[in-house]
Amino acid sequence: MSITIENILLIGSLLLFISILAGKTSYRFGVPTLVLFLSVGILAGSEGIGGIYFNDPEIAQFIGIASLNFILFSGGLDTNWKSIKPVVWQGISLSTLGVLFTALGVGTFVWAITDFSIYEGLLLGAIVSSTDAAAVFSILRSKNLALKSHLRPTLELESGSNDPMAYFLTIAFLGIVLNPEQSIWSIIPLFIQQILIGGLLGFIFGKLCKIVINKIRLDFDGLYPVLAIALMFIVFSATNFMGGNGFLAVYLSGVYLGNQNLIRKKTIMQMFDGLAWLMQIVLFLTLGLLVYPSQIVPVVGIGLVISIFLIFIARPIGVLISLSFFKMKMRRRWYVSWVGLRGAVPIVFATYPLLAGVDKANFIFNIVFFVSLSSVIIQGTTLSVVAKWLHVALPDQVKPKSQVETFLSDGAKSIIREIHISPKNKAVGKRIVEIGFPKKAIIAMISRNEQFITPKGTTEIEADDILIVLSEDKRTMTHVYDALEVKGEMEEV
Repeated sequence: MSITIENILLIGSLLLFISILAGKTSYRFGVPTLVLFLSVGILAGSEGIGGIYFNDPEIAQFIGIASLNFILFSGGLDTNWKSIKPVVWQGISLSTLGVLFTALGVGTFVWAITDFSIYEGLLLGAIVSSTDAAAVFSILRSKNLALKSHLRPTLELESGSNDPMAYFLTIAFLGIVLNPEQSIWSIIPLFIQQILIGGLLGFIFGKLCKIVINKIRLDFDGLYPVLAIALMFIVFSATNFMGGNGFLAVYLSGVYLGNQNLIRKKTIMQMFDGLAWLMQIVLFLTLGLLVYPSQIVPVVGIGLVISIFLIFIARPIGVLISLSFFKMKMRRRWYVSWVGLRGAVPIVFATYPLLAGVDKANFIFNIVFFVSLSSVIIQGTTLSVVAKWLHVALPDQVKPKSQVETFLSDGAKSIIREIHISPKNKAVGKRIVEIGFPKKAIIAMISRNEQFITPKGTTEIEADDILIVLSEDKRTMTHVYDALEVKGEMEEV
C-alpha cells in the first residue's frame, strides 16, 4: 500500500491508535514502549503485513528534526534548575567529553574490524555517540524509577544536552568523509562556534520568549501553547541561521522557561508533555516504516559486535573519563554508563549520510538501526534491575516527584490565609504572573467589591483586594508575605 493524500489520515491515525494500545500493555512484559512503536512501524512497512511503501530519508529526517525539537523543549520545561544545579558540570562533561570519547572509541573499533576508512568509522561512532533524550525521558518516567544522589537529574541533563554534541560530530565527520583533504583540526573552530552561539542564544531567546508569553495578551487561553510552539521553532531556526547549534538552544530555552513564572504555564506544560509523547510515537513509526528488515539481517553479526563494544567498553570508558573530575561512587558511575540508551536520534542522524550520498550510507544506516534497537532492548529492559543490583534505586515510599508531576498535581495545601492588598502595595496594577509568587502557594480566590474572582496569571491585582492564599507550609507562606510586602499577622481562615 502506498501513502496518498486520500488515505494518509486514516493510515496515520490507525498506526497511532495501534501504537498507543501496544504501549499500554508493553510493560506487563518488560518491553520498552519505544520498541513497540518501532515494531508497529516495521510491521506496517513495505516488508511487513501493512505493505506501506515509504522510502524517503528526507521526509524522515524532517520529521525527526521537528520531533526532536518537541522532545528536547518538553524535557527542558520539565528540568528543575534546583535539582540539576548540583550536577550541572557533571552533565556538561558527560554531554561533551563523554560523547567525544564514545565516538572516538566506537569509530576506531569499527575502523579496526571492518573495511571502513578511519573517517567513515568516526562518522558511524559520532552517529551512535549520544544517549537518546526520548528513550531516557520516556523509560525513566514510565518506569517511575527513582535514583539516589542526583543520579536522575544527571542522566536527564546528559540525555537532553548531548544530542547537540553528537549532531556536531556527525556533521563534522560527514564533511571530512565527503572532503578527505580537509584537516580534522578544522572542526575545532566550528565546534566552538556552534556551542557558544547555541548556548548564548538559548539563554537570550529563553528570556525573550518569557517576555513575549507574559506581555502579549491573547484573547483565548488555548493560544498560549500555540505561541510556545511558534517560539520554539523560531529559537531553533534562528540559532541555526546564526551558526549556532539549534538543538542546544531549544533545550536551554526550555530549561529557562520551565523555571520561570509564565502565563498559562500549566496549560503549556500539559500540552508539551502530550506533544512530546506524540512526537516520539510519530518519530519511531516513521523510522520503522523507513527500515527494510531484509537489509538488517545481513548486518546482525557486525551490528551485534559493535553494539556490545559500545555498551560494555566505549560507553563506560567515555563515562569514566568524563566523570573523573568529580567525586562519585563507582557504582553510580557504572549506572550512568548503563543508562546509555540509543534510540531514534542516532537513526535520524544516520539519514544524513544517506542524503549526502556517502558510499556506505545504507550499511551505516542499517548498523545504526540495529545498534539502537539492541540498546533499547538490552539496556531499556534492565534499568530497574541494574539500579537495584548496584544499590542506586530509592524505595517506592521516598520517590520524589518530577517538576511536571509536582506542578500539575493537586497537592494538598495545609494553610489558608486572607491577605489584604493596601493601595500602596507594590503588587497593585501588576498581573499575578509578574509578582514573583511562590510556586508552592496558590491564590485560590480574590474578593473584590463584594464579589469573588477566580484568578488567572493575567489577572491584575487591584487596591483593597483580599487574596485567599493556600500554601503547603508556614515557610512558603512567609515567602508569600515577602512577595506581596505585607506583614504575616493574618489569622488562619
